Amino acid sequence: MAQRIKNSTPKIDGFRMPGEFEPQEKVWMIWPERPDNWRNGGKPAQIAFANVAKAISEFTPMNVLVSPQQFQNCREQIPPEISVYEMSNNDSWVRDCGPAFLINDHGERRAVDWTFNAWGGLVDGLYFPWDQDDLVARKLCEIEHVDSYRTDNFVLEGGSIHVDGQGTVLTTEMCLLSKGRNPELTKEEIEKKLCDYLNCSKVLWLKDGIDPDETNGHVDDVACFVKPGEVVCIYTDDKSSPFYEASQDAFKRLSEMTDAKGRKLKVHKLCCPEKMVTIQKNFNIDFVEGTIPREEGDLCIASYMNFLITNNGVVVPQYGDKNDALALEQLKEIFPDKKVVGVDTIEIVYGGGNVHCITQQEPKA
Repeated sequence: MAQRIKNSTPKIDGFRMPGEFEPQEKVWMIWPERPDNWRNGGKPAQIAFANVAKAISEFTPMNVLVSPQQFQNCREQIPPEISVYEMSNNDSWVRDCGPAFLINDHGERRAVDWTFNAWGGLVDGLYFPWDQDDLVARKLCEIEHVDSYRTDNFVLEGGSIHVDGQGTVLTTEMCLLSKGRNPELTKEEIEKKLCDYLNCSKVLWLKDGIDPDETNGHVDDVACFVKPGEVVCIYTDDKSSPFYEASQDAFKRLSEMTDAKGRKLKVHKLCCPEKMVTIQKNFNIDFVEGTIPREEGDLCIASYMNFLITNNGVVVPQYGDKNDALALEQLKEIFPDKKVVGVDTIEIVYGGGNVHCITQQEPKA
């Protein structure tokens, strides 16, 4: 039985969010189907999601949540060793609407159930309603018999943070200080929320992400911890790249930072795609009031950083770009003990995210 924990926090109770590089029990995903976000009724995106799920399942047990209408279709497309659970949802971004799983030193698991408002609510959110997505974390905790902490007055998405599991959390000002999330809180109050619910003692603030219009600059497109004291950061010298300023600024800031343990960060560079991915002509999605439309020429946020670290593997986006192979080689050097696998995710990028955005890891207790 999963319970809601009242009048306490993970920090008080001795639970912490582990780094993504720590051992994982399983990984979760939500099946895509929204015809106002995924082109051609979501069919091309479903193929990409299935390929990501298969790649992850080589390293970690994989689980997929799916609406009642799509259960049979999903079960047919997903290999039998991957579990499929029926669950109502508004869209397929479990990184952001799913729980942040926690562990303690006694082999127990809990989770944080952040308030979710579709990346900005009525200010600049991407769709309405988002009520079913806001229930995903609680339902997942019920399935897993995991007690949870609900942050009723604090909006956060999992893609806006990365932790090192040793007291440090990495995020961006562009996202967490945006008007559509927690406008009544000061930066210091937001820091306290992060530290209380992730059991951290230091927040590292990057200025901007590379996705101002949709997620308001999630950090998982820009940088992440690869082990305690080490981060990887996107980097380009191409001044014509739309990611140039943000990547240069993030690299500079990270190079000058220390973590919660006082260690100066070692910063690895990860290339950006040579060519930008944009929405093409005759992009076939439905028009629905309340959903942000996708228009020809819109920039898609194609970042190699949006990978998932999982047990003995790293699953990395690929775009049919000249720099695809270079990104894999760079990550093989950063993760010498893991198998680095590339998956074509251009259809996921068209929908506004990537490998990390569509997955949520559940750590081993």
